Amino acid sequence: MQERSKTDEVILITGGNRGIGLALTEQLSARGAQVIVACREASSELQALVSDPERAVRVISGVDVREPSTIADQLQAMGVTRLDTLINNAGILSRESIDRLQFEQMEEQFSVNTLGPLRVVEVCLPLLGEGSKIANVSSRVGSIADNSSGGMYGYRMSKAALNMASVSLAHDLAPRGIAVIILHPGYVRTGMTGHNGLIDTDESAQGLIDRIDGLSLKNSGTFWHTNGESLPW
Repeated sequence: MQERSKTDEVILITGGNRGIGLALTEQLSARGAQVIVACREASSELQALVSDPERAVRVISGVDVREPSTIADQLQAMGVTRLDTLINNAGILSRESIDRLQFEQMEEQFSVNTLGPLRVVEVCLPLLGEGSKIANVSSRVGSIADNSSGGMYGYRMSKAALNMASVSLAHDLAPRGIAVIILHPGYVRTGMTGHNGLIDTDESAQGLIDRIDGLSLKNSGTFWHTNGESLPW
């Protein structure tokens, strides 16, 4: 199959209205990709990218990844017939401890962080084909081997489950020529982390893009840090 140029890319990003998703949208559209952002509500920063005549950014608003069925209809209305890359970036974080186990919060994190990406894959699958890529933004806190501090029950478990789902997707979609990668964005200064962290969104996004660019069927189903480090399970 002939490799598509960066300017031919059609990319769908969930949760691209702020933080890492917004930085991904900015960088991918800057290199000429057509970027479609599915989110609850477009931020002013995202709207600025949509209004930029030098970029090809479109928005599907009102999207909840727990019920993403409208995405397929909106993509069809846009005339989209193929997705080169699907980036499942939308996620939520709550902090539970052994002394404060909030089971409703944990269930919500499973619904958004684990089942949400799988639901989005399901509705987008008719648009994914040979050479397409799926990037699931997970977290190293979902690594069992890397858990050295406990806590964060819902987030840790939901991301570990997302990792398992991603490996299953890698196996099941390989015959269709679709590769899957699991990504840790780093400890990033965003609203989710209370703007604490070690790196900014731009640095995280660039590393994630590099990892996605390096994805193929040969390394499908693997787990990577944005800095290029292979992560343990």
